[in-house]
Amino acid sequence: MAKQSNLKAAFWMGCSLLCMMLVTWAGRETTKQLDVFQVMELRSVIGLVLLYPLIRAAGGLRAMATRSPFQQVGRNIAHYTGQYLWLAALTMIPLAQVIAIEFTTPIWTALLAMAFLGERMTAGKTAAIAFGLVGILVIVRPGLDSVSFGQLVVLGAALAFAASFTLTKSLTRSDTVVAIIFWMLVIQSLIGLVPAILVWRTPSLDLIPFIVMIAFGGSYAHYSMARAMLHADITVVTPMDFARVPATALLGWIVYSEGVDLFTVVGTVLILAGNLLNLFNRKLLGPPGPAA
Repeated sequence: MAKQSNLKAAFWMGCSLLCMMLVTWAGRETTKQLDVFQVMELRSVIGLVLLYPLIRAAGGLRAMATRSPFQQVGRNIAHYTGQYLWLAALTMIPLAQVIAIEFTTPIWTALLAMAFLGERMTAGKTAAIAFGLVGILVIVRPGLDSVSFGQLVVLGAALAFAASFTLTKSLTRSDTVVAIIFWMLVIQSLIGLVPAILVWRTPSLDLIPFIVMIAFGGSYAHYSMARAMLHADITVVTPMDFARVPATALLGWIVYSEGVDLFTVVGTVLILAGNLLNLFNRKLLGPPGPAA
């Protein structure tokens, strides 16, 4: 058991935040020229190579054996779907909206846990779900403005990520963090191979740095968050990930001159308030993980 240290947890969550910022920026840039299927395939294959130092440190390929192969497959089908929708949404709506709606994932995770894992509904969870749903309505404004297709796409990504996290909960009981990431990259490489070949285009040289960024960030964001949780409680670690909301809005403003309207700000505050209620509920399922 690692020694508890909020400072070390903050350091690793800072690394996770940086990785996710790289994925968000690189995802937006690469999907301007390449199909999302190709971007995801490159992310998985190159990410596997970049993960090798951790694989070797953990004991090599033999140490990557899994006791739950069917759960690994199911988890990665869900995660692959969520990742595809998330990357697609980056090309459709402002970055701040993508991340704000993505942060409804813990709410859907709680609902899935009640349906499939026997978790009980509590007053705290009910309030959290209510805050989150109101936050979504504020952001998408049905009836006041046309609901953007991109908003629905990222909402679908949040639901897929929730299914992925629900399966991950049980996987952590049998497999190591490195093994879970290893099988994520292997299975998703196999899932996306044929679609990527069908849409393949030779990347231009200026895209190479972004492709490497998305592969590195996508793999090590997961690792960094897991490391943070070795040093502090979930209720300490997970709120640090909320910094992604303003950080992504800032990225969109600096790099793409994207404005943030009042509806997005208010909706984001409501969604985060709902997440905080869930986080400080003792029977919470677990934290939300990075999209990529």
